Amino acid sequence: MTASGSVDQRSIDEQQLQSLKARLVHHLDLIYHQTPLNIGYEALTEQLIELMRLDQEISCPEPHHNPWSQEDVILITYGDTFIPQEKARTDVDPKPLQVLKQFLDEHGDGLINSVHILPFFPFSSDDGFAVIDFSSVNEALGDWSHIFEISSQYRLMSDLVINHCSSRSLWFQNFIKGEGPGHDYFVCADPQDDYSHVVRPRTSDLLRPVKTAKGERHVWCTFSHDQADLDFANPAVLKQFVSIVRQYLDMGVRIFRLDAVAFLWKKAGTSCINLDETHAIIRLLRLLIEHAESEAVIITETNIPNRENLSYFGNANEAHCVYNFSLPPLLVNTLVTGSSHHLKLWLMSMPPAQNGTTYFNFIASHDGIGLRPVEGLLTETETDTLVKTMQDFGGRISWRALGSGETRPYEINISLFDALQGTVDGADGYGLQRFVCAHAIMLGLEGIPGIYVHSLLGTRNDYARMEHTGHNRSINRHQWSYDSLESELANQSSSHARVFKALKNLLAIRRRQPAFHPNATQFTLQLGDKLFGFWRQSHDRRQSIFCISNISAQEQSLQLSDINLISTDQWWDLIGSEELPEDDAVLALAPYQTLWISNLRDSQ
Repeated sequence: MTASGSVDQRSIDEQQLQSLKARLVHHLDLIYHQTPLNIGYEALTEQLIELMRLDQEISCPEPHHNPWSQEDVILITYGDTFIPQEKARTDVDPKPLQVLKQFLDEHGDGLINSVHILPFFPFSSDDGFAVIDFSSVNEALGDWSHIFEISSQYRLMSDLVINHCSSRSLWFQNFIKGEGPGHDYFVCADPQDDYSHVVRPRTSDLLRPVKTAKGERHVWCTFSHDQADLDFANPAVLKQFVSIVRQYLDMGVRIFRLDAVAFLWKKAGTSCINLDETHAIIRLLRLLIEHAESEAVIITETNIPNRENLSYFGNANEAHCVYNFSLPPLLVNTLVTGSSHHLKLWLMSMPPAQNGTTYFNFIASHDGIGLRPVEGLLTETETDTLVKTMQDFGGRISWRALGSGETRPYEINISLFDALQGTVDGADGYGLQRFVCAHAIMLGLEGIPGIYVHSLLGTRNDYARMEHTGHNRSINRHQWSYDSLESELANQSSSHARVFKALKNLLAIRRRQPAFHPNATQFTLQLGDKLFGFWRQSHDRRQSIFCISNISAQEQSLQLSDINLISTDQWWDLIGSEELPEDDAVLALAPYQTLWISNLRDSQ
C-alpha cells in the first residue's frame, strides 16, 4: 500500500472510531441516566474502547450483513460429553476437549462447521453456569490451547454467563471481605421490600443473607444461592465483562451466547426482566464486538414468552440471533398429539427476520423443554397434557414460583429421543420415525439449526446421572465413554447408529440447498392438521422447496395440486431421492414421513 493509501485508511479508521464513540455515549446514557456515576460517559467510553483495543484496530461492520448460510449447523455439547477412551494411545491421557475435537474431526464429515461448547470454565454448580473464574478453562477439560485448536477449525460459540457468578469466586469472596475486585460487583437488596412483581425461573428464595465485613447483606440470586447476581449499575462490572469478551475473541470465539441476559438489570417495583437498560447493554456489547470482529455474532438466551423473546432483535441492532424457544415445546406437542394446529398458527405469526438477524432453531439442549415460551400459544389444559405425557415417558418437571406463592411447570427434563417414543395414547413403534421427523421439520425452517449432541446420537434418559447430581436437568446430560460410543456407532443396527446416520443424511442434503439459507423466504402451507408444511424459496428465486411432514401415526394423503407446483418444472423429493409424478397425483405419506420437494435436483 502507498503512503497516501495508509493515510487514507487511518483517516477512515479514525472516522469510524469517532462515530462508534458517539454511539457508545448514547447507549451509556440510556443505561445509566438514573444511576449516579463517578465517571463521565466520554471517559467511560474511552475505557471501553481501550479494553477492546479498538483504538489499535477497528473493523467496519456491514449493516444487515448475513454472516451465515445454509451450510451452517451448530453442535451443542458440554466440553466433557466424551470421556477419553480407556486405553490412551500415548502415556498422557487426552483431555476431554481433545476428545471432543476428535469426535468432530472423525464423525463431523464436513457437515458440522460450528460448535457450542457449554461453559468450559471453573465452576461450583449448575454444570458450569456458576462460574468461578471467567478467564480460565476448567483444568478437568483442558486449557486455552485446546479451545484455540477447536476454534481454529470450527466456528466456536461460547457462553457469556453475564447475569451471575459463583459464590465461590474471588469476586464474591472479596465482596464478603469488603475489598478488592468484586467487593462492589453484586446486587444487594432490602428483604423488607416488595418483590412480588419479580419474575423468577426458580422456587428458591430470591435473596440470600450473607455475613460480610460490613455486616449482613442480602444478595440477589435469580437462579440459586450459589449464583449471585452481578450489578451492572456499577460500570466496573460492565468494564470487567468487556475485558472478558476481548479475551474470548482472542481465543477464537465468534458466537457469544448471552446466558440469562433477560434478567440483567434490576429496578425496584418492576418485574426485573426485559428492562430497557438490559436491551441497551446488549446494543452496546454488539457495537463493541462487531467493531472488533465484523463476523462475530451475538445470540440471546431468553427463555420467555414468544413476543418478549422477539424483542431482543431490536431494530437489527441487538441480538443477531434469538433462540426460537417456542419451537421445542410446540413441535413435541405436535408430534405427540398428531395435530399441527398450534405449530402452524405460531409459524404463521412469526415475522421474517431482517437481513443481519435470524432465528436460532433447536428442539433439544442441555436444559429442558421450556414451557414459558408457549404461554398464550397452548392452553393450560394442553400444557398439562403435554407435561403428563412427558412424565409417562420418564421425564421430570422443574418448577418456578409465581408472585402469588403458587408454582407452575417451568420446563420438562427429558431426552428428546425418549420424549418422542410415543403419543398422548402411550408408547408405540414409531419412535425413530417421529424423532427423525422432528429434525426434518427443524432443519427446513428459517434460521440456523442447533443440534444437541445427545439428539445427534439418540441418547436416552440418564437416570443414574440425575440421581447422582440430584438435579433434574442431568437426565439429558449423559457422558459417553468414547470407546462405548465408537462401538455403538459401528453397530449399524443400534438405535444410536440409526439416528446418527439419518440426521447426518438430512444435514448433508440441507447444506446443498440455497432455499434453506437462514434468511430465505418462508410461507406456511394450509394442508390440514395431520400434515405440517411450509415453503422456502432461495434469494435468487431459482429454487423452491416444499417441506411437508406427516405428523401423525397414520398414513396421510397429499394431493400435489394442493401445493401448486409449477407444472412446467420437474420436481424431486430430496430426502427420498425420487422424481415426483405429475402435479395432479396423490402421494401417500407414511407415519412421520417428511418430503422436501424441490424443483432443483439435489447434487450429491
